[in-house]
Amino acid sequence: MGIVTLTTDFGTADGYVAEMKGVIASRAPGAVLVDTTHEIAPGDVEAAAWILDRVWDRFPNGTVHLVVVDPGVGSERRAVAIRAAGRWFVGPDNGVATRVLRRVGGEEAVFLDPDRDGAPPVSPTFHGRDLFAPAAARLAAGDEATGLGDPIDPKSLVRLELPEPVQVGHVLRGRVEHVDRFGNLITNIPGARIAPTALIEVAGTVVSGVRAAYAHGDPGRPVAVVGSGGMLEVSVRDGSAAALLRAGRGTEVRVRAERD
Repeated sequence: MGIVTLTTDFGTADGYVAEMKGVIASRAPGAVLVDTTHEIAPGDVEAAAWILDRVWDRFPNGTVHLVVVDPGVGSERRAVAIRAAGRWFVGPDNGVATRVLRRVGGEEAVFLDPDRDGAPPVSPTFHGRDLFAPAAARLAAGDEATGLGDPIDPKSLVRLELPEPVQVGHVLRGRVEHVDRFGNLITNIPGARIAPTALIEVAGTVVSGVRAAYAHGDPGRPVAVVGSGGMLEVSVRDGSAAALLRAGRGTEVRVRAERD
């Protein structure tokens, strides 16, 4: 049996995650279940895509990544299983796999057909339990994807529009991609492109230079670092950069003095 990771916006106050786990445990008793997060803001597909991209390749080949952030549940949006870089990604075709597909492309994909599963009727409001969890369990148990539904072209999968940094004269313009629970502003600007003496502007505040770690900043003041994902971050030591700067995902970030 393989590994199944779970990424949802369900939270833990209700029993929705447990229902999904129960389905997987019943169908693939030896599978290892790993909670990535269940605290994504309701319906925030872009956040789900970002978090999935941070974790998916930390797991071995054969892992099934189950992602249920699905504001379109019950609509005409497709339910899919995608194979990429030796892993499976199961969830709605709404862009949650965008960053994975952008990095490594898709090797194959199938449309999940509930009529092929032999399961009870699928609730139109809970595909996570009735459609995605059974598919993830079958893949973890070693079933062929062709048994789940008809193949589809990976190039037809929905992708989010995620802007790349743009060079405008001597200024590199990017944006905040993610705000973590510490209030760190994680950008889409690779740290490798930034000189240690760069000036970084976020929401009208200029941060001078890039430090090696968060602790090298002054308490309560913004500090720029290259985070563990290799991207430029703006943080506040002993505080929240998002709160102090009133910034969030989509806020423009400007960098002057790139690395040669």
